[in-house]
Amino acid sequence: MLLSSLDRLLFIRQVPIFRELRDDFLMRLAAIMEEVYFDPGETILTEGQEGRAMYILVSGQVRVHLQAQSVAHLKAGDCFGEMSVFDAEPRSASVTSLEPCWCLVLTQQQLYEAMDETPGIALNIIRLLSRRIRELNQELNHLKTSRHDPSVSPEGRLSSGLLPTPEPL
Repeated sequence: MLLSSLDRLLFIRQVPIFRELRDDFLMRLAAIMEEVYFDPGETILTEGQEGRAMYILVSGQVRVHLQAQSVAHLKAGDCFGEMSVFDAEPRSASVTSLEPCWCLVLTQQQLYEAMDETPGIALNIIRLLSRRIRELNQELNHLKTSRHDPSVSPEGRLSSGLLPTPEPL
């Protein structure tokens, strides 16, 4: 794919964690990111392995999964792998490409240097992580609620596939 410097700047400016940062900073950051390509079905990250980089999906789609259970599908503009960049813990999930994918890669060292120069990037990443935690909490709450209601399947749909009949007034 090989994006020009201007294309990289225009692209990462739209990524939520970078959206509020100055163009001069984004231009320097865009210039140091490596572009990588993944074939369909290729494992990009493996749950449990050490991680020292985050990925920004430029094109294509990926599936985030814990073992065989899908957790999320991500598309262009989404990023993944950012958690282990911060906490140096093993990857919490695997990521597999669903179609040909191009990604920009930002290493832990590059990210730390960027945060030293522009602390706002840390706030944006904290917002992103907080949003993901909220979404997971909502999903867990939905699953918990559906377990207590026998008419709701684990996927959250009514098991009969029909709306319940209203009670007479």
